Amino acid sequence: MPSRTICLLNDSFPPVIDGVSNAVLNYAVNIEKNYGHAIVVTPEVENADDSVYPFPVLRYPSIDTRKLVGYVAGVPFSPDIAYKVQQNYVDLLHLHCPTASAILAWQLRESMNVPLILTWHTKYDIDIKNVIHGKLLQEGAIKALLQNVNACDEIWTVSRGAGDNLHSLGYEGSTIVMENGVDLPKGAVAEDIVREVTKQYDLPDGVPVFLFVGRMMWYKGLRIIIDALAALRESGIPFRMVFVGGGGDEQEVREYVTASGLDSCCIYTGPIHDREALRAWYSRADLFLFPSTFDTNGLVVREAAACATASILIEGSCAAEGVADWRNGFLIEENADSMAAKLKELCMNPAAMKQAGENAQNELYISWEDAVKKASERYEIVLDKFRSGEYKRRHRPMNEFVRSQGELMGILGDLWGLQEDIKQDFRDQKQQLRELQQQFLEDPQQFARQQLAEPQQKIREFQQRIQQRQQQIHDRLFAEEELLMERMHTLRDDIIDSL
Repeated sequence: MPSRTICLLNDSFPPVIDGVSNAVLNYAVNIEKNYGHAIVVTPEVENADDSVYPFPVLRYPSIDTRKLVGYVAGVPFSPDIAYKVQQNYVDLLHLHCPTASAILAWQLRESMNVPLILTWHTKYDIDIKNVIHGKLLQEGAIKALLQNVNACDEIWTVSRGAGDNLHSLGYEGSTIVMENGVDLPKGAVAEDIVREVTKQYDLPDGVPVFLFVGRMMWYKGLRIIIDALAALRESGIPFRMVFVGGGGDEQEVREYVTASGLDSCCIYTGPIHDREALRAWYSRADLFLFPSTFDTNGLVVREAAACATASILIEGSCAAEGVADWRNGFLIEENADSMAAKLKELCMNPAAMKQAGENAQNELYISWEDAVKKASERYEIVLDKFRSGEYKRRHRPMNEFVRSQGELMGILGDLWGLQEDIKQDFRDQKQQLRELQQQFLEDPQQFARQQLAEPQQKIREFQQRIQQRQQQIHDRLFAEEELLMERMHTLRDDIIDSL
């Protein structure tokens, strides 16, 4: 397989932790390791240390909107980023979010003439409805989202259910299922490590341990879990419920647990970023509870499977794809009574939980190495189809605007590069002066003989170099200025036409 440079774009990346940022990180790590080079383009965030990665992370300006939506919002108009990406001779753009990053991806595609893939990771329409109140505004936001999707050359989804969700919003094109992998190794953690990680918590031997990992949001099915556990306790069956994670609804969830009389049975660890510690919790649990119909892939289900822990899931949900009831997991209806009945049954049959966990490990687990291998093979097909002209770009009202914006970004990027060239010239001249100074300090007499040997010739050569460089800068500035003014006028006309 040829070595490729793949540019990955997303609205989040560590230190922001979520399922999609984790996916982008693992794509980048495995591409850099096995298939060429990766570049990550993402908004700026506080306390980001990108020096720890073996690939470049290019960050563009952002606005802090975490109080509103939980994330920073990227401002996707950055000549600096355009120039830096262009210098890396990218073969393909792989977009992982159809919002701000998509606008930047459009511009890069237009200025670089390379294919653009989008992976549809989650049900963005639910996120929109949680943030935007008002049907007309919601419909407008979803329409803009679909416009971004339609601008891409190929659409991947992380599950069949994710594709169904996208089509339910009005998307009419084709999709390809490209599953995400799991960055946890296959196998349970040693018992001594499990004891060390969990020793501060009340986990009696012989008492079933149930686990939830993820954002503490109601739409993850947390009310179903709590109501089912309340019914289980009323039946006299002991258990411990461990919640790993945080989120906007955490305080409400805790209050509901208290009101349900479950404080003595529930444990909150907060978010766990240490992957080995998280593996220990997966290994300690008897069952993973994930009654979510929101998630399109349910990576946490496969993380649990990596540690031989089976899950209880909603039948027909995306997270339940590939799961057969009582074989490699357990399926319920989307209500607390159904979960409570299944939990009672399983607490009386621990052997069934253990066997289903082993089957899940063998049948549901997929590593990131295998996932990115499959994606990289598809990259080659996309590149061949792009070169042959097979991808037909459908016209959209904003296409001309974005094309003009992309060209404008390229011009501004060139100007930014010229600025860097001028700075480099000054740095080179300063370095030459330092070298001359060092030569003088080491041997003044020898320095004088060298400098006086052909003084007039050296002066003429130096003057000639300066004049040539000044003329190059002048010519380039003049050409870029003319092109910039031309594109600015075109951009103005495109904006007027698109309104």
